[in-house]
Amino acid sequence: MKGNEKFNEFIKIARKLNGIGITPLLMGSVGLEVVTGRSWDAQDLDIHVPGDKRGWEVPAETSIHNWSEIEELMNSMGYALIDLHEHEFSKAGLSVEFGIIDTLPAFARVRMEDLEIHRKGEVTYYLLNQEQYLRVYEASSKDSYRADQNNHKDLEKIEYLKRELRSHSEEANS
Repeated sequence: MKGNEKFNEFIKIARKLNGIGITPLLMGSVGLEVVTGRSWDAQDLDIHVPGDKRGWEVPAETSIHNWSEIEELMNSMGYALIDLHEHEFSKAGLSVEFGIIDTLPAFARVRMEDLEIHRKGEVTYYLLNQEQYLRVYEASSKDSYRADQNNHKDLEKIEYLKRELRSHSEEANS
């Protein structure tokens, strides 16, 4: 499944989430592809939804608000829960993982009130900007588990975002 197809699948899931009162945040490489217009070979969909800001300190089944509704929604779309701890679902080779939007301020210094709402048709969702993505990837690169899992792919994203932000800053100052 290509990046555009993954984004379209995110929109389908977001529409269902909107239907139960949730505005999701598109994270990960798919979101970064939307923001930068560049392919990052996204492997899965990372969607953040409201939950307990303590994140991993809380049992997986209670850390995400409305978890039972989200699980039911995903099942109705043909997804199967494959890892409760990671809040990961799978369908036809596509993995969809849910994270907790409320952990962003402590994890990456991204304030909730600074998240930008985007719309595609009637679907609403949040998307990080380049500076916020840089904060998230820099914070993630300090996480040894993530660094080991991603073979330091995040470092390429960090360097790219730094270059882009520097370029925009130089343009604004000239």
